[in-house]
Order: sequence, then C-alpha cells, then structure tokens
Amino acid sequence: MPVNTKILLNTTLLFIALLLVSCSEEKKKDPPKPEKGRIKTEVKKGSETKTQRPPIINIVDTVALKMTVIYSSDSAATFDRISLKLGKIYGTKLPEYIKKNNLKTAGAPMAWYKKQKTPFFFDAGIPVNKAGSKPVKGVQIRHMNGGKALIVHFFGPFELLPLGYDAVKEWMKENKKIPAGPSYEIYITDPIDKNGKPVDPYKIQTDIVFPIK
Repeated sequence: MPVNTKILLNTTLLFIALLLVSCSEEKKKDPPKPEKGRIKTEVKKGSETKTQRPPIINIVDTVALKMTVIYSSDSAATFDRISLKLGKIYGTKLPEYIKKNNLKTAGAPMAWYKKQKTPFFFDAGIPVNKAGSKPVKGVQIRHMNGGKALIVHFFGPFELLPLGYDAVKEWMKENKKIPAGPSYEIYITDPIDKNGKPVDPYKIQTDIVFPIK
C-alpha cells in the first residue's frame, strides 16, 4: 500500500514549527501579564507578546506499543535547511523504501530530536508492518520493544508543546519514575484538513512518549 505522502508532507511542516518554537528562548523585559485563564507566549516574528488558551495535557501511565520503524537520520545547520531535509525524508526516502518492499504503514509519523539547538540532529520515521529485505540508501530499521511508558496526550498549538515536556517531567519527579530511554513524538493528527486548511490547533493531537523503568 503506498504511503499517504500528503500527510507526511504536512507533518514535515509540523516538525519545523516544533523546532522553531523549542529553540526560541529569548524573553522580553517586563512582559505584560497574561489574561486570566490564558498563558503568555512570545511570537518569533517581531517582538510582540500574545496570550493563548492553555493546552490540554493528559498524562497516562501505560505501555508503549511494540513497533518496527523505518527511519532516516539527518542534520541541519539552520532552520531553513530543516524543511529541505525533512521534505526529502518524508517525500522521497521512506516512501521509496515502502514501495520497493511492498510494505504497509502501521502508525503515525514520529521523530526523535537529539538536541534542540543548532546544529540540529534528528531521526524521522514511520512505523511499518514489517522490515523489508530490499535496502534503500539512507533508510534504517529500528525495532522498538515497547514496554512501560508515560504518554502525554497533548492538544494545543505547537509552540506550547514544551509545556507537555515540563508536565511529564514534573509528574515523573513526584511519582519517582525513572527514564528508560530517549523520548519521542508521535504526530497523531494531520494538521491540515482535506480541504488544505489548517486544523484548529486544540484539535491536533501530539503524543510525547517517555519510556520508563
């Protein structure tokens, strides 16, 4: 079954938005207080401040699924290079591997970010029904055993995603949970609807998975 290239390309835009926000840490002097029931965020273009509804964050102590993931590793020296690299991975490399090996996708696109500042190093992957036997240059296979995990079901604008990480880290501290591997993100909801319009950000689900002991 051919991979849904439209969803993968839309997810590429989502990855870029996450990275841009995660790496923007500049703060203004004496910023205005947010409205009641809202939180303050900085807008990257210009120096304006805006307030937004808080995201919906649900933390579940559960079990992560066992998966076979095909992925490609890459790096980018600047923000504008990220879009080119991810576009190639999701638009060419991984679909080529899936088609060549007659595979089926078995889940939503996912990503691991090794750090959140320049230069960027990342793995971008897609779960598939099985490992293929016909290689494609630059595509690797990762067998994920699953197991105990905390999963953050996050609904909200991409620029607020760091609040999900903060929430689960605090939860782990309070409940004395120990990490058992690197966290990763799963992009459950397509950020663009069938008509090519952006989806309400509070209806977009991103799962952040933290393996634990």
